[in-house]
Formats: sequence, structure tokens, C-alpha cells
Amino acid sequence: MQKHVRQSVQEIEISGIRKFNNRVAGIPDMIRLTLGEPDFPTPDHVKNAAIEAIHHDFTNYTPNAGTQELLQAASHYFYDKYDLTYSPKEIIVTVGATEAISVAIQTILEAGDEVLLPDPIYPGYEPIIHLMGAVSVKIDTTETAFKLTAEQLRAAITPKTKALILPYPSNPTGVTLTAEELAEIAEVVRETGILVIADEIYSELTFFGTHTSIATMIREQTIVINGLSKSHAMIGWRIGFLMAPEALISQMIKVHQYAVTCASSISQKAAEEALRNGKDDAVQMRTEYNTRAGFVHERLVKMGFSIIEPDGAFYFFAKLPDSVSENSFDWAIALAEEAKVAVVPGDAFSEKGDRYFRLSFAASFSQLAEAMDRMTSFMNKYA
Repeated sequence: MQKHVRQSVQEIEISGIRKFNNRVAGIPDMIRLTLGEPDFPTPDHVKNAAIEAIHHDFTNYTPNAGTQELLQAASHYFYDKYDLTYSPKEIIVTVGATEAISVAIQTILEAGDEVLLPDPIYPGYEPIIHLMGAVSVKIDTTETAFKLTAEQLRAAITPKTKALILPYPSNPTGVTLTAEELAEIAEVVRETGILVIADEIYSELTFFGTHTSIATMIREQTIVINGLSKSHAMIGWRIGFLMAPEALISQMIKVHQYAVTCASSISQKAAEEALRNGKDDAVQMRTEYNTRAGFVHERLVKMGFSIIEPDGAFYFFAKLPDSVSENSFDWAIALAEEAKVAVVPGDAFSEKGDRYFRLSFAASFSQLAEAMDRMTSFMNKYA
């Protein structure tokens, strides 16, 4: 049957995160620190809004871009939070940030275009780029504290460069960019005329200071992606936001329409409540994640791992000590089988990730404490 499947589809693979998680799923008594899922419940006021929508039979199609009420709420929310000035006509409600990424990439890329990605990076971008016949160009940030610099960006741009994908705070590193660092990158983007796809899904989980969007600096060259999965613990509700100048949005809506028609009507009502009355819902989660990060960081350093502390999100991208001779995949398999702790091998995020692993601290403190105890016992054999 393979002859009936497009070659580019055959060439992409299921995410390494999912593959590894599935690989260790059958091991009993496992503490899974693999997937990026908040361990907090969706706020009650958001759930109640969805229940009310169901009782009022709000179960039909909505406009393709989303309900006018939700688009208006999103416009106000992102202005209040990050000084972003997108009117309702410049926003599309998507099926999670994942669909927003896909729509943005499909809309702007032609075969042969080059797209720049800071490496390591979440593995959800490159396959879509490949399906479009475009080329992913990785920029190694392992020597710059996982931060893309303006100098690196300028050196990587060629006449074929169409866009830069800039996710921050970053999955898998948790590192973000300061306003000053963004301004330097924005200047290079302005000079060269490329586009930026700014994936800001973890913006509300910025630990220190306030998240700055590069769209406040180069609005006409920026596509912003955000959503409610991380900020409001609404992973399964699948609500994302795609924001761009109207000239781009008017083209993106066509791709979105033929892919999904519209986001779930019930989820849109829940999202409207989250944006209007839950602007501070992330505060408790953010505080707790920061506390967990401090605890886990101290324990991992004592075990011999090298770590750049995260500025946000809920991940560590840790480097194995020299005493570990295995690559990260074999080491992670042994950790799962012997210590019953699951983390994601670094090669799921980077070709240079062979000596790294990602650990998600989106788990209860008791689970993290037990996981650190198990990992300490496991790492004693490498002492």
C-alpha cells in the first residue's frame, strides 16, 4: 500500500516524545515525567461555562475564525497581557496551538523555502515544513545557553530563508528571551524581511518578569501563536490562537477552514470565560512550577547533571554526566526499566541531543520527590 502514500509523508515520523512514552507505557509503577501536560485541573468557572453552553444547546458550527465574542475577548486579553494590538479580524481560533502552527506554516511556505529553527526545539514544526517541500535549517544553541542570538540568526539567513520559528519560553529547555535579546533579533528580521512565527504558548508560565512578544517590535513580520492549554490547564479543550496582520490572516483562514471548519463550539464558550474572567488563573500554577523547578534543579545537580535553569514552562533539558557512557536513549530506557522513572531522550528534540534528556516537572510534588529519590539511587552506579 505504500505506493499510494506520498513520499514526504512516508519520510516523517511520529514524535519521539510520543514514541518513547508509548515504549515505556506498559511498565508498572512508572512515574512519567515525559509529556507536557499541566497536572492542575481546568478552573471551575471555565468548566461551568462549558456546562452552561451544553445546557443551552450551543452545539452548532461557529464562524470559521471563531465566535465574535471569543475573538473580541482574545483581542482584549492579549492586549492587556502583552500589549499586542490584534483586532478580532486578525485572530483565528484554532484547534490548539498545534493547528495554529500547521496553518501558519502551510500558508507561507513554498517548496524550496528555508525555515530557521533554534536547536534544540519541539519536534512539531519540522515535519510540517518537510511536508510543504521546504527545508529546515537548525541553528545550534547548545553553546549559547540555549538562546538564539542575533549574530547566529544573521549568519544563517540566505536568499532562500522565508521564516524563523521562535518558541519561547522554549520546549524543551524552558529558556526564554529578554526584551533586549528580542530587540536584537527583531532588528535582523526587520533588515532581512523574513517572517517570524513566534510560538508563545508558554507565555503565562514565565517565572521572572513579564513575557515580551516580538510582535510588539516587528508586528508586520510576525505571526503569533498562543493558546489556553498551558495557561489555563485546558490541554484537552484544544483551543489555540493564531494572530497576524489581516493580509496574512485572510489567507490563513482558508487553510483553517478546509482543515477543521471551526474549533469546538463548547470549547469556545469555555475559552471566552477563561479570557474574560480568568486572566490570573495561571498565577498559582506558575508559582508552583517555579517552586518545583527549584527543588528538582537542586536534586539533579547533586546527581551530576549539567543544567541551564529554566526561565519558564515546566521542563529541564539536562545533560548527562561524563560518567554515563550510554547515549541518552539507552540511558533513559535503563532509567525507566530499573528505576521506574520516564523522561524523554534528547534526540527527540535535537540531532545534538544524544547527551541530553527532557524532564517535565508538571507533576505533583510527591511524585517529583519520589522520582528524584529513584533517580538518585539509579545514578549511584555511575558515581
